[in-house]
Amino acid sequence: MFCNVAPRPRNAEATRAAILNAALERFSRESYDDVGMRDIAGDVGVDAALVSRYFGSKEELFLTVLDSCSNGRDLMDGAREDFGRRVARDVVFESKDEGKLKKLLIMLRSVGSAKAMDLVQRTGSETFFDPFAAWIGGEDAAIRARLAAATIMGMAVSREITAGFGLSPAECERLAERMGAMLQAIIDN
Repeated sequence: MFCNVAPRPRNAEATRAAILNAALERFSRESYDDVGMRDIAGDVGVDAALVSRYFGSKEELFLTVLDSCSNGRDLMDGAREDFGRRVARDVVFESKDEGKLKKLLIMLRSVGSAKAMDLVQRTGSETFFDPFAAWIGGEDAAIRARLAAATIMGMAVSREITAGFGLSPAECERLAERMGAMLQAIIDN
């Protein structure tokens, strides 16, 4: 005897989103070279051919994951004159953003893979460093963009490692003030 059970409805957008989320999780936990399309497909419960159908290759899936993460362009939202204070307060006081943290983990894990590092460097320049340098403008804009980004990234990693810097609220205020002044000086000079 057969049961008349309706097949599960197909939802291409939900499946694509689930694959993308599984890839984000995998690439944030493992190096590019250690992640396979079958692994990602297994995490979602779909056939690996479906992953390829939606994203093409592992490289294209990786690029889509990078694109889906916060790319730092929000740093350029707001007045330029307020950049240092605004960004420093965000780094020091805002709650942890899992998306930003996962992208940072993906970038750090990519260092060991020539293929992934090439993709990260290329997309980082295209989607962040070049627009950021253009936003900064003036002499040595590319250098100042790199200095500002390194400072922000270093402080964000430090915050995660120390679970909030391990400072008193008053010390955090002073840290934000000093970091803000330093970032503003990098942007302005």
